[in-house]
Amino acid sequence: MDCTHCSPKSCRNLESCGAEKYDAAAVEEIYRDPATQSIVQAAAALVDGGRAGTVSRLREIIEFAQSMKYKKIGLAYCYGMERDAEAVGAIFREHGLRLTGVSCSVGGMAQDAVNQASGTHKVSCNPVGQAAQLNAEGADLVILMGICMGHDILLQRELTADVTTFAVKDRVFANDPMRILRGYPETDPACVPD
Repeated sequence: MDCTHCSPKSCRNLESCGAEKYDAAAVEEIYRDPATQSIVQAAAALVDGGRAGTVSRLREIIEFAQSMKYKKIGLAYCYGMERDAEAVGAIFREHGLRLTGVSCSVGGMAQDAVNQASGTHKVSCNPVGQAAQLNAEGADLVILMGICMGHDILLQRELTADVTTFAVKDRVFANDPMRILRGYPETDPACVPD
C-alpha cells in the first residue's frame, strides 16, 4: 500500500480501497475501548467545529492534557533546548499542569558507557534514562522536545505513558523539518534528485 500514489482516494468517501492488510474488525474493537475513546474525543474537541488551525501546537497540548485530566506531564528535552524547556514548563504551570522536565543528559552517563562502539568519555544523551525517570515520576503524558533522531525512538519505546511531540530538532532549518519540502532542497544533497 502507498496512499501517496492512490488517485481515487476512496477512503475519503467512507469506502475501503481494498488494499488494507489489517483486520478492520479488530481495529474497530480498539476504538470501542473506553481508554481509546477518551483520547479520540479529546483530540476531536481540538479539531472539530472549526478549531483546526486556530490554536498553536502548545495550546493544543495544554487543552488536550486538561481534557484528559492528566495528573503529571513529563517533558523530555534536549539540553540544547533548555531555555525553551524552561519556558514551556512555566507556561504549563501557569495553566495548572504539574510538570517534570528531564534533560537528555540525566544521570551523567558517558558516551562510551551508552555506546559500546564509542571511545569518547564525555557526557552522552541518555534517552533510556529519561524514560526510566519519567516512568518513575509517574508521568501520564510525555512531551518530546528536540530529542535527537534515534534517541527519540529509544525514549518512546521505553515510556509507559502517552507520548506526543512538541518540537523536532532540525539543526539545518531552525527546528522546522518541513522547510526542506518548501523550496530548500538545494541545501541538503540527500534531497536533490539525480
